Amino acid sequence: MLIGVICLMLYFIQHIADLRWSYLWELQQNETFKRLSGLGLMLFVCFQWVLAIVRVNKKVSSVSMKSIYKLHKWLGALSPIFFYIHSMKLGFAYLFFLSIVFFSNILLGFANSEIVKNQPKWFYNIWMITHVFLSLTISSLALYHIWIVFYFE
Repeated sequence: MLIGVICLMLYFIQHIADLRWSYLWELQQNETFKRLSGLGLMLFVCFQWVLAIVRVNKKVSSVSMKSIYKLHKWLGALSPIFFYIHSMKLGFAYLFFLSIVFFSNILLGFANSEIVKNQPKWFYNIWMITHVFLSLTISSLALYHIWIVFYFE
């Protein structure tokens, strides 16, 4: 999705050029804003798991599945915006790793199943396994991040 590629490029341009939207930057220094924007980002990550849950549920209609898949792709494409609202920086140590995994999964998502399905089955399987593995890693690191934030409060 072109919009996703543009969002991702804009995030990295602002990061590399050290550009800051001063109003948002000031908000991001506020503990309440950090927690609320983090909650929003975590809810986004949780919602992205709906597709996996729906896929294993055989009772869901193909029309519903297509709608959820389309929403999953659009939200994935817009995810750099959610990340930007929470943090303009990639962070340090495990947060840097979390950020890189998050953005790597977005890039991998751009090669979505419409593109990958035209490849051999083994290629699709590797793509899907990697996408799910990165998603699990993101979820795990995000939960660790939440624990650290509240433990060292």
